[in-house]
Amino acid sequence: MSEPKAPVNPPFRIIGLLCKKDSETALETLEQIARMLVSSGYQVLADSAGPEAELPPQVTSASLAEIGEQAELAIVIGGDGKMLGAARKLSLHNIAVIGVNRGNLGFLTDLAPDEASEKLLDVLAGNYNVEHRFLLDATIELNGETLHRANAMNEVVLHSDQVAHMLEFEVEVDGQFVFSQRSDGLIIATPTGSTAYSLSAGGPILYPGLNAITLVPMFPHTLSSRPIVVGGDSVIRVRVAPDDQPLHISCDGHVKLPVPTAAEIYITRQQQALRLIHPKGYNYYHVLRNKLNWGSRLF
Repeated sequence: MSEPKAPVNPPFRIIGLLCKKDSETALETLEQIARMLVSSGYQVLADSAGPEAELPPQVTSASLAEIGEQAELAIVIGGDGKMLGAARKLSLHNIAVIGVNRGNLGFLTDLAPDEASEKLLDVLAGNYNVEHRFLLDATIELNGETLHRANAMNEVVLHSDQVAHMLEFEVEVDGQFVFSQRSDGLIIATPTGSTAYSLSAGGPILYPGLNAITLVPMFPHTLSSRPIVVGGDSVIRVRVAPDDQPLHISCDGHVKLPVPTAAEIYITRQQQALRLIHPKGYNYYHVLRNKLNWGSRLF
């Protein structure tokens, strides 16, 4: 049987490969997909920071930034954590992204490894759906000067370094005072992040296509404190009362930024969205049912 070839006018010609480290199963999938892409006539760039792999000689090593600048599609092999790390950087480039699940839950990496090659060939032939997921920009300012800036696909979390340490802070949305409270912190999540840390803190699940942001208090001091959903184009400002413990914001649990006394935190929607690719037949509610063990049809 002859090897499959790239379509005459493929939607993607240059493809980047990113893979989770310290995983034999992910490494096997990486090598399998790389061989399939090369034999099909695609130009392949492999992440230079990825695991050492036995890849075809035609594969070029490239940094994540180079993949974002040169490739038209990035295939991320790993779990949601690997996808989040890639998405924060790749979202800044005009590149499509698809995930092969070699992690645990797999909300973002929805291709099963045993059918990844078949599904990818179908996607590369032009049979796919595109979903735009927005990210958050987090800025820490002091006296009008920007101290730190980072982005997040899931959530930005205000917290202390000390366990079970109450913070006191106030929140404004678009210049309007919303609330002040004492709690362990605050989770500010995108619809993508609504099924992550926000969900474990009692936040609502938001459909990914919604232009909305959810604010979820962490262990608030009052029972009347509840999550609130605001517009996705809102400017959220958080001001924290002086505290004797180091305070931080964390972006997707990966990037940690210090919040000095009297600083202000601004959260806005990132201008560039992540272009997430799904094979035909992808259904978000089907993913929720499977991952959260919801009941099946009754009728």
